[in-house]
Amino acid sequence: MILTTPRLRLRPWREDDRDAFAALAADPEVMCDLGGPLDRAGSDAKLDRYRAAFDRHGFCRWAVERPAGEFLGYAGIMPLGSDHPLGSGVEIGWRLTRHAWGHGYATEAAAAALRDGFGRLGLAEILAYTAPDNLRSQAVMARLHLQRDPARDFTATYDGVAWHGLVWVARPPTGR
Repeated sequence: MILTTPRLRLRPWREDDRDAFAALAADPEVMCDLGGPLDRAGSDAKLDRYRAAFDRHGFCRWAVERPAGEFLGYAGIMPLGSDHPLGSGVEIGWRLTRHAWGHGYATEAAAAALRDGFGRLGLAEILAYTAPDNLRSQAVMARLHLQRDPARDFTATYDGVAWHGLVWVARPPTGR
């Protein structure tokens, strides 16, 4: 299964994506918002979670690439576990290599993932969250027309550090 946009291809992960994914996850600037860079074992574990989510649910954070195959990062939806501060549900996220920032790729890829979630999967709601200082992700959420839901904001502890998440909500377009 592959999702396409005018400039991008979103596809399930392959074994040969591990090096590009590890480079993305090791970049301190790319990973500054939640916990910092990952070592190779951490990035491999995360990629394994994405692959398992696709096998189990038929959706995941997709690998995002240009049509010629250049890896740009990832975007897509993932199930939230019942132990997440937001409870069970589905959330959308994205992360791109620095050279892909500022070209609208995150918005384009996330919009494709939302269409898939609401269309093929029939989801009624998809959540998004980010840190208060992650203005780039907040701008993507605004361009996607997600609605801010301060009542769902949460604080969680990751590796002994408190992290505050601001929450947005996407719902299927009306009139379909």
